[in-house]
Amino acid sequence: MIDLMVVCTLAQEPLLLVGKPGTAKSDLVVKFCQALGVGGEEYFEYMLTKFTEPSEIVGPIDINQLKDGRYIRRVSGKLPEARIVFLDEIFKSNSAILNTLLTIINERKYYQDGKPVKIGLKMLFAATNEIPEFTELAALRDRFVLKIESESVRHRHFDALLDKGLRNETYKAFNQRPWEGITSLEDFQKLKTYLDYLMVYGTDGKSQDDRSKYFPKEIYALFKRIIKTLEKEDRIEISDRKVIKIYKLIRTRAFLFHGGVVTKEDLTLLRYVPDRIQDFGPIREKVDTLLRLE
Repeated sequence: MIDLMVVCTLAQEPLLLVGKPGTAKSDLVVKFCQALGVGGEEYFEYMLTKFTEPSEIVGPIDINQLKDGRYIRRVSGKLPEARIVFLDEIFKSNSAILNTLLTIINERKYYQDGKPVKIGLKMLFAATNEIPEFTELAALRDRFVLKIESESVRHRHFDALLDKGLRNETYKAFNQRPWEGITSLEDFQKLKTYLDYLMVYGTDGKSQDDRSKYFPKEIYALFKRIIKTLEKEDRIEISDRKVIKIYKLIRTRAFLFHGGVVTKEDLTLLRYVPDRIQDFGPIREKVDTLLRLE
């Protein structure tokens, strides 16, 4: 899961954590942000309900400005000022919140007095206990290209759970964060800028076909074959937008973990494209099988 968090943060693509309560979804995000040195107003977290209002996310209306006929929100300490955001129970949001979130995720902007304002959001993490199949949530589901299940480790790693859990409680009691200081969000931003440039202009500054240099023909053919198989045999919906983002995430993983050229191991990201929880296990097995057969 940490690898996916790193890859998605570098690519600045939202990641959905799916799992029952008590499986450390929020704790993982908090520690990840602390490791990057992100805190204070740069980090925003909120648990959504069907009663959550947009003002709780993007800030309340400034009454003094409203008296002058201007619809301005006070955004201090709210999502528009954050660089990393964690929204818990995201699929419980109502239609007003949903429209606000779609604009934020798609375009990295919100509205002040009817005018779009860019925000500095670099990464959005979201969590849910379930993924509803309601039609009105389809657009939100589609924005999360990758979704990973946060599973309980109690049965498989009981001793380690107790040992590390108690150590973590001690860290909290003494306000210690031994995972801090390794890297920063600024480092991620510099890497992203370089990778974005590389995908279009290459190392020599000339426009190039990214696939021809970083995606070997046999691996690219396998990538297309898996996509088609998931669509036809498993009815996994993969939109044109999602295909582009999957490619970008695979390239990002290859760049991050072994320098750039895509390998079979990078295609394992395709395990995490299903929208339905009941597809998580079968699709993971299907992708692993297809990768082994080649």
